Amino acid sequence: MSTLDPAILYRALRSRDARFDGTFFVGVVTTGIYCRPICSSRRPKPGICRFFRSAAAAESEGFRPCLSCRPESAPGNAPVDRSERLALAAMQSFREQTETVNTGEVAGRLGITPRQLRKIFLRTFGVSPARFVRTERLLLSRQLLLGSSLSVPDVAMASGFESLRRFNELFRTSFLTTPSEFRKRPARHDPSTIELSLGFRPPCAWNVLFDFLGNRTIAGVEVVAGSAYRRAVRIRKGETIFRGWLSAEPDGKALRLTLSTSLLPVVPIVVARVRHLFDMDCRPDRIADTLGPLGMREPGIRVPGAFDGFETAVRVILGQQVSVQGARTLAGRLVNAHGDPVDTPWTDITRTFPSPERIALMDASALSGLGIFGFRIKAILGVATAVAEGRITLSPCPDPEPQMEVLRSIPGIGEWTVQAIAMRVFSWPDAFPHTDYGIRKALREESPRRILEIAEQWRPWRAYAALALWRSLAEVP
Repeated sequence: MSTLDPAILYRALRSRDARFDGTFFVGVVTTGIYCRPICSSRRPKPGICRFFRSAAAAESEGFRPCLSCRPESAPGNAPVDRSERLALAAMQSFREQTETVNTGEVAGRLGITPRQLRKIFLRTFGVSPARFVRTERLLLSRQLLLGSSLSVPDVAMASGFESLRRFNELFRTSFLTTPSEFRKRPARHDPSTIELSLGFRPPCAWNVLFDFLGNRTIAGVEVVAGSAYRRAVRIRKGETIFRGWLSAEPDGKALRLTLSTSLLPVVPIVVARVRHLFDMDCRPDRIADTLGPLGMREPGIRVPGAFDGFETAVRVILGQQVSVQGARTLAGRLVNAHGDPVDTPWTDITRTFPSPERIALMDASALSGLGIFGFRIKAILGVATAVAEGRITLSPCPDPEPQMEVLRSIPGIGEWTVQAIAMRVFSWPDAFPHTDYGIRKALREESPRRILEIAEQWRPWRAYAALALWRSLAEVP
């Protein structure tokens, strides 16, 4: 959204147009409250409305979040241009920092200067990185206060605040109440879980997501049971490894996310990964406009992402030139032999996927003994080594081409694998595995050059076109 046209935004507000949810917020001057455009409260008159690019921008002007529409549950924005992708990548990096927002460190990681990063943030969100992060952490704390039995100090820590005193001061300043007063209702009875609500922009073809993920679950690590996705979790933060479990299930206009309290110190990271896995920040209206008739078959189609980038990359490599079931079998053997045990409420989820550092230390015989042979061994060991040595980062990034070039340099990895990893791991909306058998079959075309020519009409959303083409077949590849 390059400019904020009050007339257009007010029409979206008046109609409660869900396509605009999360793309802007409206502050009501007479009440000092800001809302999502889908808020069910009585619509204010145009003259008392102010429009903002982000929740942080609204709060920087003194507005407080609405208790009805809960701005903390609003979906984010799928990045389209490079500046937006840089801003999103910076946000993911900031989530891994403690209370101090180190703009210089994040800017260096993205290959830009701190001044450039601040300008991009201001243009994208209307506020500085520090202000944006502070607001996001405060909004997360509201969810944790209502969705868990955590003490206020634990909520402060899980939200990213190292100082309880600072957290209390900011909470009172922003919301005109204390954390304890905000938690009006009794705490939930289950002290072992945390429950959050994650918003998305409808429509969402949940059936496509769960079919795709369900066909590719790794035994012992993850399960799709009906409309619920459950998995074991292993997250490294600094030198510490946190293990636990999560369950995610659609609940009306949101995704209900339940976590074990063992993941308390990494809640923001878990939330970001779940949003990536379910592609919750995509803009289905923009995608549908570009895909045309192809997109009408599955309104709200999403590209399944990756909760663990290395895990998904290995899963893609195992799927080279074999059936989906064959790749699942190999992945299950790898986990059973080398995964770490983890406690979960489910008997069929017992291990986390082995880390890249562990696999990088293996020799070829450790994998061949599991039935993994040839170029797949070279590819898996090559990717694991590249991750362990810091030569590649398997997570969403603003410019995936350098990471894709690293993948191409690894023996055993061809263009199909590179594009598939770019789709799911790098969250690249224009990735397109044009040599894929399913895509060739759906398009009834064997020429890779001709397939790329056909796919030009779907830029910059070719990854979504690939999903739609797979869904057009009787059997999803």
